[in-house]
Amino acid sequence: MCGSALQCFQNEDKRVRMPKTDTIFKYQGWHLLAVVISMGTCCWFAAYDPHIAEGELLGIGSKAWFVVAFLVPVLHQIYVAVVWRLELYRDFFTRRYGLKKAFGRYKTGFSLLFGSRLLFIIPLAVSNADTLEMPAWYGYLGAAVLTPVAGYLFYSVKTYFTIDRAYGIDHFDKHYREPFVKQGIFRFSDNAMYVFGLSILYIPGLLTLSYAALVVAAFNHLYIWVHYLTVERPDMECIYGKTPSAG
Repeated sequence: MCGSALQCFQNEDKRVRMPKTDTIFKYQGWHLLAVVISMGTCCWFAAYDPHIAEGELLGIGSKAWFVVAFLVPVLHQIYVAVVWRLELYRDFFTRRYGLKKAFGRYKTGFSLLFGSRLLFIIPLAVSNADTLEMPAWYGYLGAAVLTPVAGYLFYSVKTYFTIDRAYGIDHFDKHYREPFVKQGIFRFSDNAMYVFGLSILYIPGLLTLSYAALVVAAFNHLYIWVHYLTVERPDMECIYGKTPSAG
């Protein structure tokens, strides 16, 4: 990691692009290890857990829905890691397309992959419904609790954090300087997007009592912290000279 903002900026406004390739790949060995473990976990569940195979939707078995839903967050986070590091240390995309076009194209890819997390959990939840052995009202209660949390997070990001910052505008815009947010849901956690951000993914599994959908939601929640520790945290230390706490 950079250790100081002075290592990432030249004068006051312009970042120094690190000449060493290992800077781009900093902590990505750990990220790769997490990907390998994730794929092994996915294969284990698909092969040996009987709950995953129960049900089908549109002629597609729950096992297939499960594998796709499991792979989407991995693809999403690899996409973000590659784009962020190439742009932060090489200006790879803005040099070719300019800030507006480069960031716009990146946001399109990000949105499609992020939306696909929920898009594929929903059919998995329907396909694998009623595989949790618990009263339905437990699931409804859980969904009722998480829905306003997800809504408040979105409101806080849109109002205080800004959507572009959530996408990672600070990796593209060399003059972007904003303090850490302490308003809205960020009053309760500096890392609110990681603590609460994926709560919406649990709702389909809770409403349908789908074991497989909840496994995928939990994986999404766990794996997003891999992104924080191996990509975002060191990048923020490079850009801002510090990071918010992990709480």
